[in-house]
Amino acid sequence: MTAEKIRFIPLGGLGEVGKNMMVVEYGDDIIIVDVGVMFPDDEMFGVDLVIPDVNYLLDKKERIRGILITHGHEDHVGGLPYILPTLGFPPLFATRLTQGLITVKLKEHKMLEKASIQVVNPGDRVQLGKNEVEFFRVNHSIPDAVGIVIHTPLGAVVHTGDYKFDYTPVDGKPADIGTLGRIGNEGVLAMMGDSTRVESPGFTPSERVINESLDKIFAEAPGRIILATFASLISRVQQVIDTAVNYERYVALVGRSMVNNVQMAIDLGYLNAPKGIFIRVEDVNKYHPEQVVIVCTGSQGEPTSALTRIANQDHRLVRIQPGDTVILSATPVPGNEKMVHRTINNLFRQGAEVFYQGISNVHVSGHAAQEELKLMLSLLRPRFFIPVHGEYRQLILHAKLALSLGIPRENIVVAEDGDIIEVTPDNIKLGGHTTSGNVFVDGLSVGDVGQIVLRDRKVLSQDGILMVVLTVDKETGQPLAGPDIVSRGFVYMRDAEELLDSARGQVLDSLIGLNGHSSDWSFIKDKIRHTLSDYLYEQTHRRPMILPVVMEV
Repeated sequence: MTAEKIRFIPLGGLGEVGKNMMVVEYGDDIIIVDVGVMFPDDEMFGVDLVIPDVNYLLDKKERIRGILITHGHEDHVGGLPYILPTLGFPPLFATRLTQGLITVKLKEHKMLEKASIQVVNPGDRVQLGKNEVEFFRVNHSIPDAVGIVIHTPLGAVVHTGDYKFDYTPVDGKPADIGTLGRIGNEGVLAMMGDSTRVESPGFTPSERVINESLDKIFAEAPGRIILATFASLISRVQQVIDTAVNYERYVALVGRSMVNNVQMAIDLGYLNAPKGIFIRVEDVNKYHPEQVVIVCTGSQGEPTSALTRIANQDHRLVRIQPGDTVILSATPVPGNEKMVHRTINNLFRQGAEVFYQGISNVHVSGHAAQEELKLMLSLLRPRFFIPVHGEYRQLILHAKLALSLGIPRENIVVAEDGDIIEVTPDNIKLGGHTTSGNVFVDGLSVGDVGQIVLRDRKVLSQDGILMVVLTVDKETGQPLAGPDIVSRGFVYMRDAEELLDSARGQVLDSLIGLNGHSSDWSFIKDKIRHTLSDYLYEQTHRRPMILPVVMEV
């Protein structure tokens, strides 16, 4: 019999920030931790979202015992509506607030009836196949975040989730350091640790520092205050409500996801809001400017979000007025900096005072800096260590940090999406690779925009497109009309008549004497494509996409 082993297959979140998804296999049991999305980068033209590639799991559906969700951020739950149906809706396990956020999301996609979500609390244990799963409280920028211990017959496997150590969190529930110490003392076979802020020395500040910054801004703001943050950052909304109460301001919520999440958090008891503090955004202008706080989405500069619309003077209800103060309470996700800066510039142009990370302490990260990463490693003292949740450089630096704490080099594996990591009680190694890439969500369809479509979009964005329409005689194959040339994004047709006229001549010349091939349309199309491509490159040094259309009469 082969020695038993545990296999870890990251399908997202390693070598990138986003679409976190980790598969843990032992024997016949498969447990999945998180199913996230990633926001597209500049190379992914027109794509709305990126989700993990779950091909590896499609023939193993009946072995999936459950999906464990660490917390309610998009990069951990956003993929659920797209991936649950393909995996046959395995049971979900999440804490109460996370379950509330997932419910809001699944309701939008009309699949709440099919999903089963079991609510767990820190300290709970759940039996999944031969493994017992235990949840422990961690701090993050969202309440109700947990780390996970999977007690397998070979030993304990810990997934930290996203975490930091905050001794004075907004919800008054610090991370459970005692439990972490106990888990470490019982022995940890393998640990997967969050690497997002490994480049930052020291400690991540407590969420409480934001209270002081908000207090100062509220005390000095002459008019309305508009604060943008993530719709899931419930603790930040709580801080705004508390400060608004102190300064006798009313709070209006803008943005569908913000309204839904806040309503859900109040229903579940995660937000304390005095009666009458909320006003409808439609009624904002009925109050004096110094009585109003608007909380909205758009801290990442997303094109359709509330703050971006306000900045572009495109929002139907809220316009920037002189004396407005805008607070961006979030750090730009890597890749979004340009869009965020554009929003900030536009707000300044319209006369608002803008506070953002970099000039004011209006945001702190939810991720552990170096000293907290060391603390987590020292508490758990794992035999094997796998850095997760970060770009490749961050995984390498986290590995070096573990090395400095005395974990032997051969016990640390830096892996990327799709790598299969095999762990036995005695060693850890990479045991092959499975297909794992990006699956693109564009509009209503999932996965039909692939690399080839993106490559075409890239060509279109660089050199444009040229259509050549030619009518030929069915019998002889001789051109009857045309060729007509239509250009988009290549040259402006009115200014380039000379170039296009000679291009037409080139096409006609290339078709002289092709009688033998008169009915072979694909040959003729190729001929047109090559002739034009060479000619236009010679004339302009550009390579537009050329689409020949041949019609026979």
